[in-house]
Amino acid sequence: MSENEPRPLIPQMRLDDLLSELQTRLETVLATRDRVHALLEAVVSVGSDLDLETVLRRIVGTATTLVDASYGAMGLIGEENTLVQFVPVGLTEEEIAKIEHWPHGLGLLGLLIKEPQTLRLAHISQHPESYGFPPGHPPMGSFLGVPVRVRDEVFGNLYLTEKRGGGEFDEEDEAIVVALATAAGVAIENARLYEDTRRRETWLQASSDITTRLLSGAEPFEVLTLMARRAREMADADVVAILLPSGSDKPSGSDKPSGSDKPSGSGKPSGSGKPSGSGDAGGTLRVVIEDGLGDEHLTGTEVPVTDSLAGRAFLSGDPLMVNDPAESDGPQVFAEHFPVGPLAVVPLGAAGAVRGVLSLGKRSGRVPFSNSELRTLHAFAGQAAVALELAETRKDAERLGLLEDRDRIAKDLHDVVIQRLFAVAMTLMSAVRLVERPEASSRLQSAIDELDGTIRQIRSTIFALQAPQEASAPSLRAQVVDLVEGARGHLGFMPGLSMEGQLDNDVPQEVAEQLLAVLREALSNLVRHAKASRADVTARIEDGWLTLIVTDNGVGIPDEGRRSGLRNLEERAERLGGSFELASPESGGTRLRWSVPVR
Repeated sequence: MSENEPRPLIPQMRLDDLLSELQTRLETVLATRDRVHALLEAVVSVGSDLDLETVLRRIVGTATTLVDASYGAMGLIGEENTLVQFVPVGLTEEEIAKIEHWPHGLGLLGLLIKEPQTLRLAHISQHPESYGFPPGHPPMGSFLGVPVRVRDEVFGNLYLTEKRGGGEFDEEDEAIVVALATAAGVAIENARLYEDTRRRETWLQASSDITTRLLSGAEPFEVLTLMARRAREMADADVVAILLPSGSDKPSGSDKPSGSDKPSGSGKPSGSGKPSGSGDAGGTLRVVIEDGLGDEHLTGTEVPVTDSLAGRAFLSGDPLMVNDPAESDGPQVFAEHFPVGPLAVVPLGAAGAVRGVLSLGKRSGRVPFSNSELRTLHAFAGQAAVALELAETRKDAERLGLLEDRDRIAKDLHDVVIQRLFAVAMTLMSAVRLVERPEASSRLQSAIDELDGTIRQIRSTIFALQAPQEASAPSLRAQVVDLVEGARGHLGFMPGLSMEGQLDNDVPQEVAEQLLAVLREALSNLVRHAKASRADVTARIEDGWLTLIVTDNGVGIPDEGRRSGLRNLEERAERLGGSFELASPESGGTRLRWSVPVR
């Protein structure tokens, strides 16, 4: 071929094709290298944090980036193969707000839970198991689902949807997500081990603090408040409350007020207030301590024992938990104050001796409580029962010491003081006959009478010392004293008061209430009508009869005036089989005598 002849173009065309193919393959290799590097970086990234919720979000976000998906989510599988949590990525807050509820684990998601295998679809709606989306959920097409395993356990599923550009997820996308899911299982296992270690450390420290407070004699309210705060930290809960039976809504020894007068959440009356779970299916539980919300929003809130989660734990003595408040019947403690999700309720004490309930809640959408957390909380809550038990024991010991002191004082008064006064009275009585002057004899007799009255008062005091009443139920003597002292400000002087006999022991409650009502009416009449400068009140029990005598040096009984109050006093006496007298002594004034049997 001569030099002037044109050369063929075929070799040049083949070279261009080869170069183009080589370039394409190089670009594929580079893209693969970039995706491998991105996968390696993703594996390092998801394992760089030990907080479980942070790890889960990082896994989902990394997966969506690697396969160019618009949306991603991690669905956590519960202990009964149910979808207990949904961690979404790619949705705005406005889109999330429009969704009526998160998926419940039905349709394709339920299929992946029952059969944990990789599932790749060109369009979700084409699969026969497709169940549709919850109301308000944005439409999604292409789908890639990959199970995430932690050792031999399926922890959850990684869902990726809507590949950008309208394409489908391919085999390479699937391989990358499967590789990421394997690394994610290791990261999740590390995060769970870290959580368990942290929880045990927190539990040991909290147990040490509680034990130290108990041994140091701290008040129950202080111990329970510390326990509530530490329980919230241990379980990573958002809010916690301690509930006690209504009627015992303030731990023994506490000087903190017992909560606000908030209405019961059930609209039912308070129960008997038993200090322990004795199987009584009535009454209510009241929040006495809370932590997490601040400003005591929950304190005083009540829930019924019969149909609430807290009541079930109180009656059974077993810890309970639910992943969704809708799964539990009846009102919940946090329902009106907090967007609650997972709930855990732990009894304070063993079955048959439950003293209260520890209730914990997390915000909606958070990881539910686990069985291991529930067991740890149950063991920890047992210390609260110990705190209440110790408080009652200390209270009983203090009460016993007080009774011993009162008994000793009563014996000293009886064996020493009364005997000496009686001896002095006898000596004066024998001296009366030796005194010739009437004035001196009268004075001696008056002294003897005063000694006799003093002896009766001391004996009455001895009765009171030997039979003290509970602080929660004021004694009859104390209530009489309060009424008499209350009249002092209206009268301008203090009436004399004398109480004889075992008023606190021998007077039934019904009769005691009638006596107080009569005394109240008598003092009211004394203030309004008597115009007296002196008055005396005597309450005594003798030979099975309770007698109240009120005398004054006032204007006496008016000839005309309203008698409805006096008729009321007479009717009270007649109903009890007693008598009522109102007279004007020769010395002036008025003498009221009200007497009823007590046997």
